Amino acid sequence: MGYPPAMQASDKMHGVAKFDVTTGKQFKSKATAPSLTKVFADELVKLAEDDPTVVGITAAMPGGTGMDIFGRRFPKRTFDVGIAEQHAVTFAAAMAAEGLKPFCCIYSTFMQRGYDQVVHDVVLQRLPVRMILDRSGLVGNDGPTHHGTFDLAYMGCLPDIVIMAPADEIELMNMIVTAAGIDDMPSVVRYPRGTGYGKEKLNKLLGYKLESMPEKGKALPIGKGRVIKTADKREAGRPGKRVALLSLGTRLEPAMEAALKLEEMNPDVTVTVADARFMKPLDIDLIRSLASEHDVLITLEEGSVGGFGDHVLHFLALDGALDDGKLKVRPMVLPDRFIETAAQSEQYDDAGLAAKHIYGTALRLASGPGESTLAEDHGSLFGEVVASEATVA
Repeated sequence: MGYPPAMQASDKMHGVAKFDVTTGKQFKSKATAPSLTKVFADELVKLAEDDPTVVGITAAMPGGTGMDIFGRRFPKRTFDVGIAEQHAVTFAAAMAAEGLKPFCCIYSTFMQRGYDQVVHDVVLQRLPVRMILDRSGLVGNDGPTHHGTFDLAYMGCLPDIVIMAPADEIELMNMIVTAAGIDDMPSVVRYPRGTGYGKEKLNKLLGYKLESMPEKGKALPIGKGRVIKTADKREAGRPGKRVALLSLGTRLEPAMEAALKLEEMNPDVTVTVADARFMKPLDIDLIRSLASEHDVLITLEEGSVGGFGDHVLHFLALDGALDDGKLKVRPMVLPDRFIETAAQSEQYDDAGLAAKHIYGTALRLASGPGESTLAEDHGSLFGEVVASEATVA
């Protein structure tokens, strides 16, 4: 005999919060917005209602990837191949070759098992498999085995592939629709564990003007980002620094928090905040604009070294944007170590990717000669001393 609550609901007791040992009931805070996994699954259901070629594939994680929701609506178009990610990828490739639209839904960390198949069976053949990488980034209590920290690096080095990362639930909906429309090459949508922001926060912090949440997503132009906040224009001769924060995925919210606080506390600093949306293809027009119109450019991502920031730096170097030495560039990524089990907020703090770290890095780079103490003067702004650049890197 095993533990009865786990035996009766094994999918709910795989990774748990605090729980009552007698009943198995878990103590979880109530979410104010739907989980991103549900947002994805609901959008896929809507697509499948209009397109009979849409199918879903998972590798023994139907509940974790939203395939349980899709499967209840379309049981004959849902395929759980068991703990066999390699087979899931090749299975999806074969389906794509026969004209279906497979959505291969695998945790970012477990897609590593199927990487050989991604390269040879999907990308080399330019087959339009839609790879949906749930749990991309830091995952909280599931810990280092489940962090999705490497997918931007291992997917980004491949040619002929589209890679997207939503910053919020509406962008996730839009990117699922976008992926469905890509029929000439593979695509990746990587999204994090967690919930959406909800209408009020989307309007307040990320510049939406929503009266209600949209019912369906809309296709995005491939390789085009968006500017969330524009730095104020300065009068000729007026001193000050212009900072650009270019985020891919989940770090857009703390980037906005840092930007607003930077301008509030430092009248001579103005900040632009942009959402890259795509790692491949890069929005080179947006990057050129940010590089030419700002003194500081910081890239932000919830991934390891070798990802989005490295692609931006590579482009800037080849484009000659770094030749005159006027632009200061810093990539903010996860540190080169495994992040231990903790709450997600604690993990962002440990990784140096919270709003206070973005604030501290931007302020140091914006500080001119003789102003090296400026960041330290405002170091307690977010409740404790901001991290040094060395800690962030």
